[in-house]
Amino acid sequence: MNSEKYDRNVSLHCPTCGATQFEYDETLEDDHSMVRCISCDREVTKAELIHENSENINEHMEEIGKQAADDVAKEMRKSLKKAFRGNKNIKFK
Repeated sequence: MNSEKYDRNVSLHCPTCGATQFEYDETLEDDHSMVRCISCDREVTKAELIHENSENINEHMEEIGKQAADDVAKEMRKSLKKAFRGNKNIKFK
């Protein structure tokens, strides 16, 4: 399986205006550093912005989980078919 297939970029939206462009200091990796919405000038911490967008993030995570589970099932089915190919007593639907 190709793990890159499950990479996603989730756009974070401003809790006030819904814009997706923010200004922040890229040198700070702290979740408590401030992020400013370019559209409405609201300032929140990175942690607050992630919390405000948690529903959107969770939806993406569920989608990735379902897709990964489906892909694993397909790979298992393919492997089992290959392993038991030629066996007259085992049939796959």
